[in-house]
Amino acid sequence: MALLITHARLVTWDDPNSIIENGAVLIDGGTIRAVGASSELEAQYPDAERLDARGQLAMPGNICAHTHFYGAYSRGLAIPGPAPKDFPEILQRLWWPLDKSLDEKSVRFSALVCLVDAIKHGTTTLIDHHASPNFIDGSLDVIADAVDEAGLRAVLCYEVTDRDGEAKAQAGIAENVRFLKASKDRPLIGATFGLHAGLTLSDKTLEACTAAAEGLDTGFHIHVAEHEADEEDSLNKWGERVVPRLERLGILGPKTIVAHAVHVDERERAILNDTATWVSHQPRSNMNNAVGASAFDTMLAEGIKVVLGNDGFSNTMWADWKAAYLLHKVANRDPRRAPGDAIAHVAAWNNARLAELFFPGQTIGKLVPGAAGDVILVDYQPFTPLHAGNLPWHIQFGFEPSMVTATIVAGRVLMRDRQLLTLDEAAIAAAALDYAPTVWERYNHFVSQVLG
Repeated sequence: MALLITHARLVTWDDPNSIIENGAVLIDGGTIRAVGASSELEAQYPDAERLDARGQLAMPGNICAHTHFYGAYSRGLAIPGPAPKDFPEILQRLWWPLDKSLDEKSVRFSALVCLVDAIKHGTTTLIDHHASPNFIDGSLDVIADAVDEAGLRAVLCYEVTDRDGEAKAQAGIAENVRFLKASKDRPLIGATFGLHAGLTLSDKTLEACTAAAEGLDTGFHIHVAEHEADEEDSLNKWGERVVPRLERLGILGPKTIVAHAVHVDERERAILNDTATWVSHQPRSNMNNAVGASAFDTMLAEGIKVVLGNDGFSNTMWADWKAAYLLHKVANRDPRRAPGDAIAHVAAWNNARLAELFFPGQTIGKLVPGAAGDVILVDYQPFTPLHAGNLPWHIQFGFEPSMVTATIVAGRVLMRDRQLLTLDEAAIAAAALDYAPTVWERYNHFVSQVLG
């Protein structure tokens, strides 16, 4: 049945953006069929199911360009020994022992708690990067089933790495290939080919990945130069920096996402631009790991396709909008850096163009006829004028994730009046909590091997 959202202040996020007062949106068959005045659409579609926005903002759902569902069990986890002094130690003592600790059950719970968070906070499309080296085969199906249960839209991949041995690297390659083929039957699921980072991938393994991906019409999703260690490792082992190495091996291109790129140099930025590779920026994560601030403004000025992710932080994407807005100002001691309109262009417009690559033939991230029916309602009551020109600054200084009252994907209402309709948050949290001691016990076993 068609869904008619009425009496809303519509934010189209078209290019250019526009705001329609007392507007309405008709969604039918998962697609927006009409946008216009409430009075007109109510008269034209009297039999449609109604959702009265009561003056709230209606806007496209938020999109996350890089996340890690598998990291959910890190919340509140104590890392044994002294606090890690840098990002390589964080990898060795937190993330790598944790991903080894995951089995089928914990992979499912990790995904579900993140999906609850996404629905509650208006993030309708997520591009995930998964790792569970002791549960590889079929792991992406477990996540995809959770995404389908939630009703959200997601793009999945498995992280290939050499750090757990050749057999598991080959298993990771096989999981990506299998899922790239299998996902074509899931309308709300996309797929790409996951890679960890250059510092844990040999030329031989990367060549095996490009060979396996041949004919699958895919790019790759890989971490690049998040910390100086990635560049140092590449120079020491291969005699070249990370980005030229990935270009030589055929990893870069218009369907590839590189996450972070904090420590790339001018030549590397030029290669990323020339290959039309996407660069995902995760400001909250970069600050938390103390890895530095990327050349965000420079990349945009050079024409690089910058997008915004959260790297496994909460799926409240406006928090990363705000972090990006502030990080580059303080890092450069220049209040002109990362202006609000640039953040909005990256997080709303660029993220949507990236998402469209994985859902061919669909327009995502706009409230226009023909676009995907992914809509959120936001209970924001401005006390100064709000219009298309100053909306980015209202988001920066006024919006809060708790203001999202409804989340809709492909015309299906996943949350209405802040009540989840597809997932039982309390039951999911209770089940995940009940299983946490098992995961943490495994983590303590694996981290003890690191500590010696």
